[in-house]
Amino acid sequence: MNYRIESDSLGEVKVPSDAYYGAQTQRAVDNFSISGLVLQAEFIEALAIIKKNAAIANGKLGLISKEVSGLIVKSAEEITGGRHYDQFVVDIFQTGSGTSTNMNMNEVIAGRANEIYSGKKGNKFPVHPNDHVNLCQSSNDVIPSAINISVMILIEKNLIPALKELHSALAAKAEEFSGIKKLGRTHLQDAVLMTLGDEFSAYAFQIEKDIVRINEIKDNLRELTIGGTAVGTGINAHPGFAEMVTEMISADTGIDFRLTANHFSSQASQDSSVAVSGILKTIAVSFTKIANDIRWMASGPRSGLGEITLPSLQPGSSIMPGKINPVIPEAVLQVAVQATGNDATITAAAKGGNFELNTMLPLIAYNLIQSVKILSGASLIFAGKCINGIVAKQDKCRLNVENSLDLAVKLIPFIGYDKASAVAKKAYEQDKTIKQVVEEENILTVEQIKDLF
Repeated sequence: MNYRIESDSLGEVKVPSDAYYGAQTQRAVDNFSISGLVLQAEFIEALAIIKKNAAIANGKLGLISKEVSGLIVKSAEEITGGRHYDQFVVDIFQTGSGTSTNMNMNEVIAGRANEIYSGKKGNKFPVHPNDHVNLCQSSNDVIPSAINISVMILIEKNLIPALKELHSALAAKAEEFSGIKKLGRTHLQDAVLMTLGDEFSAYAFQIEKDIVRINEIKDNLRELTIGGTAVGTGINAHPGFAEMVTEMISADTGIDFRLTANHFSSQASQDSSVAVSGILKTIAVSFTKIANDIRWMASGPRSGLGEITLPSLQPGSSIMPGKINPVIPEAVLQVAVQATGNDATITAAAKGGNFELNTMLPLIAYNLIQSVKILSGASLIFAGKCINGIVAKQDKCRLNVENSLDLAVKLIPFIGYDKASAVAKKAYEQDKTIKQVVEEENILTVEQIKDLF
């Protein structure tokens, strides 16, 4: 590999000759060879949005020249447009403030800006990564702001639309199955009569409530701590910088962000991330309930409950011919487990700070973004590849109803609980239906039997 020499306050460093980044990024690559995991493209885009609008603000405030501002903006826009993501190479397990990722961004933007200016990679002229790209900023205010921006964009553009699609699919099935009677189940045992539509209406309502919850909690993400710099005092930042950048980020993203009311709190804690992650965990729990129920109802096809059939998407076994497994619910369940685990990680990481800074920000960012992305994807495939294609097995539902001992509950208004229990016991011991026992013992009139059964 060909190298060039870059330098920082600690001395000279060999950097790949085709890299836009510089010495500080290379040191982070060398120091943090841990997981191979890097922050997602959504986070990188959010960070580039901050840098772009910071450069515009600094230009308007007269802190940098129009030429330098323009070069930074052009470079940042290439990143927000999907270019240069291969240049963001720092492991998520790094310095807890995310300084290495912030400097990775500063150096890539500066490196590309200087290439635009001179045609050559390397050097820090005319755009300097710290003096110009990072002007009026610190990793300690930029990284928390990038977390909020990236997660908010994903929730608005991906998660909420995906949940709405899942809700619509479940609600449509609730209506379609509204006339199909079946047994309810409690404790995994037969319960009383309901409809298959009732069951699906419960699932639709769960997702409806999840949409309400995520809409309510996302307000936590609107607060940006940009401009607080190192500890929240705003040292080295222009007094007008923070408000200006926040307004421009809002215009740029189409999302109404606002400047935090307390920089010290927003930089020292990650309570908002914990709150949002808690709602994502709630969504994961909803997915678990629904996916498990659907797996059970579709179990069989010969020896299970077999009340519904799922779309046949792929062979289910490498050894058993003809076996079809509930692959989509299983994928959804794995997503739910991952999002639940991510919540535990985020909660633990949010405790990982002292005084004026949380020092597990990259870990929080990675897990929060992952949860939103995988829950969004799971919502779409659950609706499109599973729920929409569910077919009710009406004969099996009816047979289960007819054979159920819990139909004895209908006898209580006529003969009381104790006598109804005796009927149920006899039906069970003699392998008969409740209706057969009632008819044989003339417990009810013909008309009453017709009305009840």
